[in-house]
Amino acid sequence: MSDSPRRAICPGSFDPIHRGHVEIIKRAAEMFQEVVVAVSDNPKKSYRFGRPQRLDLAERALEGVSGVVVEPLDTGLLAQYAADRGAVALVKGLRSGQDYDYELPMAAMNRALTGVETVFLPADPDFLHVSSSLVKEVHSLGGDVRPFVPSPVFAALNEG
Repeated sequence: MSDSPRRAICPGSFDPIHRGHVEIIKRAAEMFQEVVVAVSDNPKKSYRFGRPQRLDLAERALEGVSGVVVEPLDTGLLAQYAADRGAVALVKGLRSGQDYDYELPMAAMNRALTGVETVFLPADPDFLHVSSSLVKEVHSLGGDVRPFVPSPVFAALNEG
């Protein structure tokens, strides 16, 4: 076995990062020596927060979680990014069978491209219903999203 650290990548747009994300990342940090939270932009999505703010919110939400670093994921293949970073795995949280159906083909393609494996972690039942899109929608309609987001995210949602 190699002496290099076992690194995993936890990719996402994190717009915004919520407690379900944090819970998955913490669990991944128990499994791997280092977890890189790679904050990406998807040209098919419109964002509430720009990437610099999403990076900052992720760093603040994960402050104190040992072995976790937050960095931007620029354009290009996720599999190549993982290979370039020496990652042994991608970590994806699953809330439902629909998430699995969406993620499975990408996991197979990433493995075929560079050999990087994908580790699927089931979401904590307390967060099965939480998504970034739903958090933004509920907040925009006046709902209380404090139970679902770290306090820096709640503050940022209320600034705009």
